[in-house]
Amino acid sequence: MTISLYASSVPVFKQMLDALDANLTKAQEHAVAKNIEPDALLQARLFPDMFPLLRQVQIAADFARGVSARLAGAEVPKYEDKQQSFEDLHTLVRESLAFTERFTPAQIDGQEAREIVTRPGTPKEKRFTGQSYLLSYGLPQFFFHVTTVYAILRHNGVELGKRDFMGAF
Repeated sequence: MTISLYASSVPVFKQMLDALDANLTKAQEHAVAKNIEPDALLQARLFPDMFPLLRQVQIAADFARGVSARLAGAEVPKYEDKQQSFEDLHTLVRESLAFTERFTPAQIDGQEAREIVTRPGTPKEKRFTGQSYLLSYGLPQFFFHVTTVYAILRHNGVELGKRDFMGAF
């Protein structure tokens, strides 16, 4: 049995981006209920050398868009990452979701051997096949940042559980 790159990417991004969006809503509600300045959560980190919640969301969204586009051989959209509020993050997540959902199985399946080069022409350049890019790099990166958002929110008292992390499946 072969793996479907589409089934392993776009529906996964949809499930997790929907959950991420819902968790951001719960974070907003928590901030209001507890009289917490929203920026306190948006700038929260698990450790000083880690990115804050706001940047974690941006990177997760970047990976969902970038992985989908690269697998399909499409242009990766550029975002300036100027988000500063929960509303801005909701917009980013929803735009990223809409972007990934544009791709069809016909555009992504069969691209297992496609060469994907990240950071071309730099010392950090890496070359992958489509399958190794998705399974060994793209999905782990995406899940790292989505998980870190969840952990930051839980650490700061937002009542989230495993179902919130997983979303609807």
